[in-house]
Amino acid sequence: MLRLAGWLYGRIINIRNSLYDRGVFKSHSLGARTISIGNITTGGTGKTPLVAYVAEILAEADEKVCILTRGYGRESSGRVLVSDGENVLVDARTGGDEPVELARKLIGKAIVVADADRVSAAAWAKEKFGITAFVLDDGFQHRRAKRDLDIVCVDATNPFGDGYVELDTVGVDATNLFPGGHVLPAGKLREPLENIARADAIVITRADLVKTAAFTVQEPANHANHTAKFNFFSAALRVGDTIRLEDFNKGRATPVNEDFQFGPSFAFSALGNPESFSRQLAEQQFVISGTAEFRDHHIYQQFDIVKIEKQAAQLGAKSLITTAKDAVKLTGLEFTMPCFVFEIALSLSDPVCFRDLVLSA
Repeated sequence: MLRLAGWLYGRIINIRNSLYDRGVFKSHSLGARTISIGNITTGGTGKTPLVAYVAEILAEADEKVCILTRGYGRESSGRVLVSDGENVLVDARTGGDEPVELARKLIGKAIVVADADRVSAAAWAKEKFGITAFVLDDGFQHRRAKRDLDIVCVDATNPFGDGYVELDTVGVDATNLFPGGHVLPAGKLREPLENIARADAIVITRADLVKTAAFTVQEPANHANHTAKFNFFSAALRVGDTIRLEDFNKGRATPVNEDFQFGPSFAFSALGNPESFSRQLAEQQFVISGTAEFRDHHIYQQFDIVKIEKQAAQLGAKSLITTAKDAVKLTGLEFTMPCFVFEIALSLSDPVCFRDLVLSA
């Protein structure tokens, strides 16, 4: 029954896409260079670090950058100015965890606006701030907004929702490299797999967590009706700076000393792909005594912290570790154990080519 429902949902999505392709449904120009970063699956694919990476490229090229995001998980509605480019103006409950995370990371580089209607939000931001470049966060399915460059993220550890896949095919002519998953609600695909052919570029994230060092997608599915030509990149997500939670909450970005000894640590997170965080910590030789995983966008309460610290103490942990996406939701909560925030850094396979692609859009 779920597969039947997924097939029906996929048909509806394809009809919608066809109406956009034929001009029955209108796509609207945002009046400035527009780059979309999105997924073809639900769940975390490491998209947020790439959004920040693209915004930084544009800012370094003297563009006035605005990130347009829906702001999943926020308790507010309508339009929220998360950051005016100089200050973070709201908390994670109001602006959403990922928008606030982006706003903190991109102070002095990008304005962040949360609004489900990104066409209207773009017009408002362009008039108010003189925006010259927009980055659509999670914009692949948001076809109402025209874009100059469509980038899709694919998680190497779970490409299309069927679990871990060993990617051992290398070469420019590979076809059907990834097995097709199932469309919602039967699987994690937001739309049929062949629609990835709309993308201009594919970034395989968490490429360092699988054995193969190179990936190629030339035809995204057996039933694609044409050969898709992609700009193709692989990316590794690394633990970057490590910051004490109290410093993070005060807006300080000073990392702890490289010689600091964490001792056994307990990791907790609320991510779309929480297993990836644990794997990244293990890959980088951190001693992890245990983990706690919450649903994506979970809003932490004090009783969550009490439970986490109790588990950590029982397992002999001396400190807690979490992500920046989680840390923006921990303001005002009390900790009895030291807690550290790991910021995620992105490393692309060909940063020069990627930069040229972004700036030529």
